Amino acid sequence: MKAIQHIRYGEISESIKFSEIEKPTISKDEVLIETFAASVNPLDIKVIKGKLKALGKYTLPATVGYDVSGKVVEKGEDVINFNIGDEVYAYVDKQGSFAEFVSVKQNILSLKPKNISFEEAASLPLVSLTASQVLKRGQLKSGDRILIQAGSGGVGFLAIQLAKAKGAYVYTTTSTDNVAWVKALGADRVIDYKAEDYKTIVKDVDMVLDTLGNEYTEDAFKVIKKGGKVITLVGPVDKETAKRMKLNFFVKLYLTWKRRKITKQIKHKSAYYSLLLMRANAKQLNEVTGLVESGQVKTVIDKVFPLKDALNAILYVTKGRTKGKVVIKIT
Repeated sequence: MKAIQHIRYGEISESIKFSEIEKPTISKDEVLIETFAASVNPLDIKVIKGKLKALGKYTLPATVGYDVSGKVVEKGEDVINFNIGDEVYAYVDKQGSFAEFVSVKQNILSLKPKNISFEEAASLPLVSLTASQVLKRGQLKSGDRILIQAGSGGVGFLAIQLAKAKGAYVYTTTSTDNVAWVKALGADRVIDYKAEDYKTIVKDVDMVLDTLGNEYTEDAFKVIKKGGKVITLVGPVDKETAKRMKLNFFVKLYLTWKRRKITKQIKHKSAYYSLLLMRANAKQLNEVTGLVESGQVKTVIDKVFPLKDALNAILYVTKGRTKGKVVIKIT
């Protein structure tokens, strides 16, 4: 079968290739999906460039991609929740969605929302699960106020919609060109970062979703209330997450030093701070399906590329100027 494979770490144009590989075989608790679409995420770029190889999860060559939508064409004998022909989607917790067929465990798989296309469905899993898990960890509830950094980004535009579905008041930042469409997603106060300083507008919020890192992580503590929460996707590793990662003593010591400024901010504001490492979760993806089918959550696709142009799709995302998601049409 045709697949886009990651063959080495480094520059993207030199690190992936179009390959012919064996169709995956499935275990008792897996289904085989004929892939109709997949989407590109910043995670793919980090993996290709070798920024996550220290985690030791990656063996090369490996098929690129984590988001998938398609049809079930084969199922293992222990699979009871899905049937041949079902239209499904998932965040694949191993590399492999930029291919004509993908094997997926049934416990991370969901039925595709009936009212959207395969391309739209493929744009959802990673970003919607990330946004869902951020809001859950921050215990966001109706009436809370939240700042979502980079509202036009892949996670940002989903987080806005999910936060509004919970009844929260949403502040978000974006560039001048994206103000109107981000507001159309439901954000209550859209801040044009080219014309306004969000720190003078946002005050005493219950929670910040930090998607930018660096000084934005530290500045998040300036806008939360006493006892507020900062959930980051890119900031320093917090103490509890370091424990869950089972890191050795010296790595933990280094991370303690690296987050020293954050630690001071946490104490000053009596705040909760956490780095979110998203995990596949079928139950949460099913909840997203319901919100999509009810019209409370809408997909936003920037551009669709054919499989043969997967390299250009990845390079397009590296520019950091996408409005919504970039999707690869496989079949």
